[in-house]
Amino acid sequence: MVINEKQDLTYLKWSHIRGSSGTAGTFLKSSSELGGIKKYYKLSNFDPNMGVVGHECVNEIIADRLLTILGIEHLGYDLINADIEINGQQYSTYLCSSVDFKVRGESKIALDDYYRTESNPGESSYDFCVRKGFGEYVDRMIAFDFLILNRDRHGANIEVLRNNREHSVRPAPLFDHGLSLLCSCSSDEEAISFDVMADRKCGNFIGGSSCLENLSLIKDKSRVFSGKLKKSDRKVLFEGLEGIMSDVLCDRIWEMIWSRYKAYEDL
Repeated sequence: MVINEKQDLTYLKWSHIRGSSGTAGTFLKSSSELGGIKKYYKLSNFDPNMGVVGHECVNEIIADRLLTILGIEHLGYDLINADIEINGQQYSTYLCSSVDFKVRGESKIALDDYYRTESNPGESSYDFCVRKGFGEYVDRMIAFDFLILNRDRHGANIEVLRNNREHSVRPAPLFDHGLSLLCSCSSDEEAISFDVMADRKCGNFIGGSSCLENLSLIKDKSRVFSGKLKKSDRKVLFEGLEGIMSDVLCDRIWEMIWSRYKAYEDL
């Protein structure tokens, strides 16, 4: 959902999270709890002198919609037009909001920590996930990360939910896709020159640093997506984003998603 009506979120307190996987920038996060509902907020790339300069939060909404089209379980995000305050300075920006995906009785652990405590000697992270029953989940994640060129799928951006009372373990819905698509492009000129099919180095916990090469881990690519992307879905992906992201950037992001989707189908 895109909420264009300006919201007053100046009461939120922001913590600094450095960009990972070699991605330059500072990304700020916050949370609130009202009426028993916990919400999490995050900003696009923030510069102390220039304010919010990135469009990672908009990428998150596009990824959210694409995941829905492809039939992949994921965390849903809202894109909110808001006033915020950081270190006494007020800014107006669009930010992301999401709710806690844990259900009552569940605790979460990062997949890399879970792997360190539960894996067998010499067992790869992919084989570990297959042994734990997460094979379809990681296949969908790997394929989707290729489509959006996700640069930031490190071990803490994949979580496992455990319920000790029910003795159950499940992977969390996919989340955190902001550092993807054309996240490195800060202008239309950069977007125009960006090679949407380039295989750039990514911070993947499962597999290697190449989203393209990681596709080789998937045994049956035809069964990964339950939904099918169509050209008409372009309207769905970018609905309500007019004026928030430039037409050039929207065009190039669509070209990236469609080109990579067709390339995936042809493998």
